[in-house]
Amino acid sequence: MKYAQDIETKDSAVPPPRKIPREIAVVGGSAAGLYAAGLLAQGGASVRVLESLDTLEPAARTLIVTHRMRDLLGAAVERSIVNEIRRFELFTDGRSAAVSLKNPDLIVERRALIQMLAESARHAGAKIELGKRFQALRADGRGLALEFERSGDGAREEVRADAVIGSDGAASRVARSAGWAPLDTAPLIQAIVPLPKGMAPDTVRVWFIPRDTPYFYWLIPESPERGALGLIGESGPEARRRLEEFMEKRGFEPIAFQGARVPVYSNWVPIRKRLGQGSIYLVGDAAAQVKVTTVGGTVTGFRGALGVARLILNGGRSAELHRLRRELDLHLLLRRSLHRFEQADYSRLVDLLNDRAKRSLAEYSRDEAWKLLWRVCLRQPRLALLGLRGLLMGRRAAARPGE
Repeated sequence: MKYAQDIETKDSAVPPPRKIPREIAVVGGSAAGLYAAGLLAQGGASVRVLESLDTLEPAARTLIVTHRMRDLLGAAVERSIVNEIRRFELFTDGRSAAVSLKNPDLIVERRALIQMLAESARHAGAKIELGKRFQALRADGRGLALEFERSGDGAREEVRADAVIGSDGAASRVARSAGWAPLDTAPLIQAIVPLPKGMAPDTVRVWFIPRDTPYFYWLIPESPERGALGLIGESGPEARRRLEEFMEKRGFEPIAFQGARVPVYSNWVPIRKRLGQGSIYLVGDAAAQVKVTTVGGTVTGFRGALGVARLILNGGRSAELHRLRRELDLHLLLRRSLHRFEQADYSRLVDLLNDRAKRSLAEYSRDEAWKLLWRVCLRQPRLALLGLRGLLMGRRAAARPGE
């Protein structure tokens, strides 16, 4: 993995290197946490990853990410990729549109990704300790003291560190212990289903049905035989009921279910706090580094981890974190518009996707939102007016008392 290159060459506007904290504890073996651990270890830091699970085998979940992940992780990521997506089909109210991708999206099995990142972090010099559940942290005269409970015997263990990275998910115990506010979350649920006859395994299908979800349904092929059919809901039981109704109506038979609570980005979460002589950072889902348009956080979590590693190793501000904040804020603006869309609005959106707008969607990924939005609006200005209408509807609704 290109750890050293990522740290040393991609951020030219950083201050000269400063003293690296002697001991860094990464709490949580998430994808973002393991990536940060590898970057820091490669940069010369002494890093310990402390994970509550007894094995690095998290619950299986099919993920779709942009090709940007290859740029960040290099050749090692290939072991976790199970499929590539080159086309999207959009459906709404009897209408449809197809968009081909210049650079394919990647279908990743999360468990394989975690194991690959753990192996790379170990190779870079990080230590990974399993079966240690975080309990609390406090400042002492030398830095930070963290308390863990061992899963085997329930015994308590204290770990000392100069810096701590919380990478323990949307319900981060590190964040709560350090005084960050709880994050809003939404339920993600998907069923593994056989693909419909004749469906190409390199094509994702998306359905916009706002009476069911303000987001969308998706069917993501993970092989030529089966895929993940799911949605983001606003409550867990309701999302499961909607998904089951959708499957019954369209003749899908579930093989297995996958689910999670995912953070919903509502504003930029400051990623650093000082506590005594130590520093605490958040990365990935713990910092809500998630594109709220699609509630996808794998690549943005890696970018947050890269930004934090640069802060620690190089000192000063991180240009990567600045760019990530701008990107997430734009996704938030888009989501505020889309959340007010009705079925007729999605029908107009699909109808407005002319060939020039589709070319923009093909050229730029979801992780290049500024370029994508600019190009699409330039090539189809009526899409900008449709989005503006959604924003104005949201403001009017917010101004009405009692809603």
